[in-house]
Amino acid sequence: MPPYPNLISDSLLINETIALLRMFGGSATAVRIVDYVMNIRKPEPTIATRIVQDLIDRDPRLRLVDDKVELVADSFESRRISESDFVVFDLETTGAKAPPCRVTEIGASRVRNGRVVDEFHSLVDPEVPIPTFITMLTGISDQMVAGAPRFADVIERFLEFVGDSVLVAHNSQFDMRFLNNEISLVYGEYRMGNPCLCTVQLSRKLLPDIANHKLKTLAEHYSVPLLNHHRAGDDARATAEIFINLLEMLAMSGVHDLDGIRRYGRTRGAYAGQ
Repeated sequence: MPPYPNLISDSLLINETIALLRMFGGSATAVRIVDYVMNIRKPEPTIATRIVQDLIDRDPRLRLVDDKVELVADSFESRRISESDFVVFDLETTGAKAPPCRVTEIGASRVRNGRVVDEFHSLVDPEVPIPTFITMLTGISDQMVAGAPRFADVIERFLEFVGDSVLVAHNSQFDMRFLNNEISLVYGEYRMGNPCLCTVQLSRKLLPDIANHKLKTLAEHYSVPLLNHHRAGDDARATAEIFINLLEMLAMSGVHDLDGIRRYGRTRGAYAGQ
């Protein structure tokens, strides 16, 4: 089984198996999967079942029913916003590209029923020198992270904090790329399975007339305090308050569940599923 229930495999075999299952309506025999995905022609059914069991054990999206492999239904899509937890997170890093750049700070705020109910924060030892221009931008120096936990020592607490919540980030592609790269350094083939909403893309859809969709601009638009900009905890808290305002706008547009957010933001990429 995955090291945590909110991690999913990124292995080629599992991705190809899931693609095949989607093509066949969510279900296929073990024989067909071994034949199509692994190029083992006409395998004996008992052997095929044993082979696919390894894939199933590695990823919570798969299950075996008799001799068939099935896709587990996505529980996120049907959730109502009022019944969902959202973990709004932000990462500070040693640079713009992962790899080779690494995470120096994690901040997160849990949103439930339109308010922030819990927070997570940790500096992270990136195990590489922090460039001077990054220190000037964030204020995070080599001296500050000396003695801080490594990402491998922080990720368990963060995964437990996230649980089965929906992730949210400002420019989520950047943060998810870094987060999944760091997870792969600890857990190999695994990455986050939680869907992630992007407040940049949501704001572009909901607020098309503002000057730009930078965090500072959105904070000013909603009169949200943005203290210590480019520090993960403060940016996550400001993003959470902005997200709460965006949820209110979605509700006024008749969007009340995660599937509605997905459909509403699909053309702008506001929602990224598993």
